[in-house]
Amino acid sequence: MDIAEARTAFALIEKTRLGELKAALLQAAIRYAARRSEYALADAAAKAGLEDARTRAHNAFIDACNILSRSMAAAGEDISWRQALGDNRREIGDLACHLQFFLAMKAR
Repeated sequence: MDIAEARTAFALIEKTRLGELKAALLQAAIRYAARRSEYALADAAAKAGLEDARTRAHNAFIDACNILSRSMAAAGEDISWRQALGDNRREIGDLACHLQFFLAMKAR
């Protein structure tokens, strides 16, 4: 997912009336992006110890995306962000990192 697509996804996620589910997704994105960054900085020995936590955080973010998008669809909201995202784990992980970036920039 490129940054323009991620920006569109962020705008749609921000618009949802499902505040608790949106917060859960954004928290999961922050947790996963942190694990991914940690992993990128680790040496080979440390990466082995980080792999399980990174995978669990990634799975939790994917679950949060699915839960929010299903609930948004049930509420009649636009879920084109989830449809565009697809099922590629790397792309989904990229979205988490983009979301963390957009949140950080929004907070300045």
